[in-house]
Order: sequence, then structure tokens, then C-alpha cells
Amino acid sequence: MTLETKKSVFVELGKFLSQFSEDNTIKNPEVLKNNQFFEDFTALIKLSQSHNGWYTPEQVYFSIQSWASALTEDNLNQWLSAYTIDNAKPKNIALILAGNIPLVGFHDFLSVLITGHSVLVKTSSNDQHLLPFMAKYIIAIEPKFADKITFVEGKLENFDAVIATGSNNTARYFEYYFKDKPSIIRKSRNSVAILTGKETKEQLTALGEDIFRYFGLGCRNVSKLFVPKGYSFDAFFEAIFEYQDVIHYEKYANNYDYNKAVFLMSNFKLLDNGFLTLKEDKSHASPISSVFYEYYDNLNELQTRLEQERDQIQCVVSTNLIENSIDFGQTQHPKLSDYADNVDTISFLLTT
Repeated sequence: MTLETKKSVFVELGKFLSQFSEDNTIKNPEVLKNNQFFEDFTALIKLSQSHNGWYTPEQVYFSIQSWASALTEDNLNQWLSAYTIDNAKPKNIALILAGNIPLVGFHDFLSVLITGHSVLVKTSSNDQHLLPFMAKYIIAIEPKFADKITFVEGKLENFDAVIATGSNNTARYFEYYFKDKPSIIRKSRNSVAILTGKETKEQLTALGEDIFRYFGLGCRNVSKLFVPKGYSFDAFFEAIFEYQDVIHYEKYANNYDYNKAVFLMSNFKLLDNGFLTLKEDKSHASPISSVFYEYYDNLNELQTRLEQERDQIQCVVSTNLIENSIDFGQTQHPKLSDYADNVDTISFLLTT
């Protein structure tokens, strides 16, 4: 298959996904293979929460719409224009995927196939249905992909390189197990935000999206705030009040109750609005339903520190206070060129 053919298949996938949204799912008769797949995908979305309690319809639809927006001809062309792809020697690439948020491994899946390799996918037990369904769709559009895609339940074998995502503990296992193979091993990361006290209500409300989307389970979710000395959280709490309904979701509420109790029993000082706790802590990784915060004195010193800790950080959110920071509300809208852990997956696949 030529690169143009592969791109066209994923553009068709984007058109298929664009039909599905929480408020307005409408079948488009012009979408290829729709009669074969539309109703089944609608049913799968509704069943997703029974497969994984965190995969509520709202969160699954959000992920689907994000990929629908990304998989356009213009976006694919812009992303891939920086590379020479057609000369890549085809290899077998193993993927070990996470399952913390819906379709979190799709970018790796797309990257392997678009560069002409074959993919061996070991899905997470938390996300075993969405990606295989989408694979069936692209195979229906282009049957040549059938020989390029394999989902593996047991031991991974006969692969040339691996991309594996997991916790810091599993990453150590991956690094040992795959020490003789070219690899990208991703560990746990978190995202942080830098506030000055001059943010508008709209910006702070958008920050709530960075915190609460996917219930805070993603590496791009903000789990830590850096605030200036004397900062008042009143405006922050007022701005994020519109996310209060998150506490009505049982799994989130259970985490809120448990983590709050643990903090209080440990005599930690907390700020609390009834659905989110704020705790002063130097760590970047806060538990679900809690965000850590830390005071800073000097932005230049903070930037130096964040640079030193870049291996722990996925995104930095701010009003352009430091280089390469992301606007409020945008952490869950990455471009195709926004690689996890800032490791260029396409370059890895082309040089492996």
C-alpha cells in the first residue's frame, strides 16, 4: 500500500467516527461500510461502561470525537510531511497498550500502520473492545490491512521492536524483558499547571476540563498546581463549580471519600469544595479526586525545576509563562505531532 492509500483509509475512519457524539449521533449514508458497522459501534459505546466502569458514554464519546477531529486529510498531511515514509522497511512492531482512558493506544497503532509496518497488539484488560472494532473497520475499507494487524492474547512473539506503556513498576519489567529489542518504554507521567492569580474565570473553568476529563485518569490530566505565595483558591473553586456533577459518579465519589479520609486521618491540611480536595504536596502525582499544589517564589526558578523534572511531566499548562506550555482547557486535544513523553514515535519506527 502506498502512503496515500493508508492515509485515505484513516480519513475514512475519521468520517465514520465523526457520526458518534453524546448529544447528536446521526447515521451518514455517505460513510463507507456504514450499514455493516454503525449499529454495532453504537451498541459497543453503550456497553463500554460495563467493560470498564470508568468508560462512561460521555468519556468514550469525547475520545471518539477527538480522533474524528484528528483524522482528517489536512491533519494527516501536516503531521507526516516532516518524514520520508515510503522507503521504510516493513517490520513487526509489538504494542503493549495502557487502558486508563478510552483509545489511549490508538496513536501508536496509527503510527505503526501509517509507516508501513505490521502491528501486534496486546490490549489492556481495561480496554479490549474499542480498538479491535476500529481495526475491523479499516480492514473492511482496505482488506490489505488484514495481514498487517494482529491482536495477541498470550505471549508476544516474532516482533522486531516494541512500544510498551505502563506504570513505573511495569516499566522496569518491560526494560528488562525487552532489553534486546529496540523499544519505547513509557512510564507514569503527570501534567501540571502554573497559576499567577491573574487568570480569568474562563481560564480557570477551562483548567477544570484539564483536571476532570476522564476523571483525571490520563497522563495529560492536570494533577498539580503551582501557585504564587499568598494565592487564594476562592476564584479557582468558584470557576470549577460547574464540574460538581462528577461527584454523582459512584466510582469517583468512592475515591473522593476514601482519599479524603486518608488525608484527614494523616492530619494533612486540606482545601475541599465537596468534590475535589486540594493538598499542599511536592509530588506531581495526586490520587483521583485530589489535586496537589505547591507555592513558588520565582518563575525562572520554577521553569528550571520543571525542566529538571521533565521525565515526570507530560504537559505544562499556563498562560504562556514558560516555553512549550499549553493553554488552559487544551491538554486533552493533542495534535498528531504531540508525542507521548516527547518521544517521536514516527522517527523511531522509521529508524528501527
